[in-house]
Amino acid sequence: MLPYRLLWCDPRPILKFNRQEPVTQIVRDVDFYEPLDEDDCWAFSYFCQFHDRYYRHDDCGEGAHVVALLCERHGLENRWPQPLMMAFPEGFSPPLSDAQLAWVRSEEDAS
Repeated sequence: MLPYRLLWCDPRPILKFNRQEPVTQIVRDVDFYEPLDEDDCWAFSYFCQFHDRYYRHDDCGEGAHVVALLCERHGLENRWPQPLMMAFPEGFSPPLSDAQLAWVRSEEDAS
């Protein structure tokens, strides 16, 4: 139902809160691990694919950032859309259709 690769970047101009270049988050990629309900993952970090290093605010590098969730057990992992992503769905790339957005919201409500 969702695209093979789904990205999200906060569409609001928030430069006073984030002095770095735009941070694009990878929500879904077919090559990433798809977490299961029975997974007991607890050690996560963020990895900037653009700079090929761990992402830490103000410490990753210059320019735009493409950040993925990195699980210590599974490697790069898909993440379920966060509340901020659902509050600003216009930040998804490619854009979600009304049907896709309704499906994501229903899945979030079910969990």
